[in-house]
Amino acid sequence: MAHLVESMAYVGDTPWHGLGNELSPNQPLEVWAHEAGLDWRIESSDVSFMAQNDQGHNLILPFAEQKVLYRSDTLDPLSVVSQRYQEVQPEEILEFYRDLTQNSHFELETAGVLKGGRKLWALARTGQSARLKGGDVSHGYLLLATACDGTLATTAQFTNIRVVCNNTLAVSLADGSGGVVKVPHSTQFDAEKVKQQLGVSVNQWDQHIYEMKQLSERRVTQAEAANYLSRVFNDHDSDLILFNRKKQNDPIPNAKAMDKVMKMFNGQGRGADLDAARDTAYGLLCSITEFVDHERRAMNTDNRLNSAWFGAGAKLKQKGLDESLRMLA
Repeated sequence: MAHLVESMAYVGDTPWHGLGNELSPNQPLEVWAHEAGLDWRIESSDVSFMAQNDQGHNLILPFAEQKVLYRSDTLDPLSVVSQRYQEVQPEEILEFYRDLTQNSHFELETAGVLKGGRKLWALARTGQSARLKGGDVSHGYLLLATACDGTLATTAQFTNIRVVCNNTLAVSLADGSGGVVKVPHSTQFDAEKVKQQLGVSVNQWDQHIYEMKQLSERRVTQAEAANYLSRVFNDHDSDLILFNRKKQNDPIPNAKAMDKVMKMFNGQGRGADLDAARDTAYGLLCSITEFVDHERRAMNTDNRLNSAWFGAGAKLKQKGLDESLRMLA
């Protein structure tokens, strides 16, 4: 099975997904571009097709509404999109962080290429951290990702990473004002405008951590935990994949997944014994994020990364966050 991760680089500890080439700290963006596999451009060409006329002659005809995107280095095709599609170049992903790393104490930690160049991302630590009771530490990050295959708008997303287990959780607040900006490919990506929009959200880290602290104070019974898992895994929109496909003789869909998460909540999970997590709504949420990031079945590690950040895994973690915040009502 070919890996989804084309290339990537990281600084510091090995990332939770265990992938990438290690860099020493404070490398210039040009080094990041080379080591992370972002030193190429997305080029485009008009689409043509071959047809045969009534006389049996082969003709090459234009299809004016579409264009094909391809890599400048390998010439590998990436996708066929409309002529209105506005691609975001690999260098723009890294350049987004230049002033943030130079002036705002951000530190790039990972960057790379997924699915042969169809998805690109960079992740930087913001310098924000929080400590819950029992020494449960989380750090704030800013993720910028884009795709050129129609699967993802260019997305700038604040992310919380729990140190004890490297679980990732998008910062999304109960009032819906989460720290995320999405730029559709029908419009031009404006890095400065995105950063201005995110400027308000930087201050929302404190509100996010306040909610995590509230969750860490909310005690949860075994019955409440079971009901929570049922809502997270089975009470969702149809586009959320079933993590354990229901069999005809299986009366409860996702039973194995829920059992795994319950065991992690009850002591088998990383950091489950810390005061903030033991028998609390916060511990339930951490069990969901750990399940998605580390335990859920996947064809390989990079498929898990893609799902946890951009796909069904990210949706499941969002559902877990939404349901845990409902416990505070």
